[in-house]
Amino acid sequence: MPGNPKGDRRERELVNRLHDAGFAVMRAPASGSSTDRELPDVLAGDGRVFYAVEAKSSSGDPIYLRGEEVEALIYFSRNFGASPKIGVRFDREDWYFFHPGDLYVTDGGNYRVKKETALEDGETIDDLLAASEDTESDTSVSEVLNAVEQGVLSVEEAEEML
Repeated sequence: MPGNPKGDRRERELVNRLHDAGFAVMRAPASGSSTDRELPDVLAGDGRVFYAVEAKSSSGDPIYLRGEEVEALIYFSRNFGASPKIGVRFDREDWYFFHPGDLYVTDGGNYRVKKETALEDGETIDDLLAASEDTESDTSVSEVLNAVEQGVLSVEEAEEML
């Protein structure tokens, strides 16, 4: 079955960009291959945050996703423990990410992302990383509190650390 060379190239580019940003990244086996379960295009995580990404690119027209694609992404993400993200890239622009719940839904039950919407409202790879840093600070607070609970740290030491 012939793939979409441009889509494949864009997907590989996304994998490289996420990897360079510090995520461990895995590309799902070719979409539409012999499996009947829909897998997200890309899985990315850094030990604190995990994303399941459905990647779409366009030369400039709005990007449409079938309702089933988005539902499959949400279902997989929920079971896997990842945050579902729709990654979109328009020619000569960067990648932008959306939570499926933030996308425009057409009358036919499909999802649409316009270029202007991506540029104005989309999250960048830096935003995805920032979410990880926010998570990290919460983890260290809970680690410090656990240490106090276990008697490893005094309350005063904990206050200094926090």
